[in-house]
Amino acid sequence: MKRSSGVRLCATAAVSVLSLALITGCSDGGSKDSGDGKGGKSAAKALSAAELKQLIIAKGEVPGYKVGPVEGGIPDKTKVKSDDAQCDPVLRALTGIAPGEPAANTSRMATEDKKDPTDKATSLDDLADGKFEDALNESMDLDVTVVTLASYDGDGAESALKSVTDAVKSCSGGFSGEQDGEKGKFTKVAEEKSSGTGDESVAFTATNDSGKDGALPLHAEVVRHGNTLATYTTINIGAMMTKKAYTVSAPVIKAQAAKLK
Repeated sequence: MKRSSGVRLCATAAVSVLSLALITGCSDGGSKDSGDGKGGKSAAKALSAAELKQLIIAKGEVPGYKVGPVEGGIPDKTKVKSDDAQCDPVLRALTGIAPGEPAANTSRMATEDKKDPTDKATSLDDLADGKFEDALNESMDLDVTVVTLASYDGDGAESALKSVTDAVKSCSGGFSGEQDGEKGKFTKVAEEKSSGTGDESVAFTATNDSGKDGALPLHAEVVRHGNTLATYTTINIGAMMTKKAYTVSAPVIKAQAAKLK
């Protein structure tokens, strides 16, 4: 296996386990409220898991992205927790876990489809004098986004989204967390401008400091479409390594929002 392919797999694995995997490392918007939106407080009935699977993005539906199952699956939410319970909604959103207590949920992974720049090289000698490192960083400069759809009874979707919005504000100074026994720390949480899709939404960045690699940001957005929540979490290892700005993948949000209209 080429080294670039190995790192590409590492990036995929990081998303499947997500944020705390970044803390341990790999070895080799604002909200908007529509008031009386279609998901207003009512006796709304949750969609079934089968219905959600028909609504979530599928192969061939996001231009420039490969869509498939989440590598490794979504973690058990009982094994993802912060040192401050009020920060749990943020940490869980970063790991692809639907907030609150949904009646049903399903997830997919969308990986940006970019040509590997080292494919043209016939040997390591072809990438001498520092060019290998540049090519390696370029090969990892791709967005990997986990999308989770969750449906709720009554006003459960509104309550679940509010728990994330409140957590973003309350945990702005950072928090420590744990996933499957691995511990790590986020130094800050900041609200960002959201995509503006759906009835209401919140977008945020959580930053951890991995020491020698400096600050590493993770981006997430939670959008309410009636009584269904779409949670998006994006990671771009290459952008992190080169300190290049990135956000939640806009094409992924656009494609998913279109299926939820």
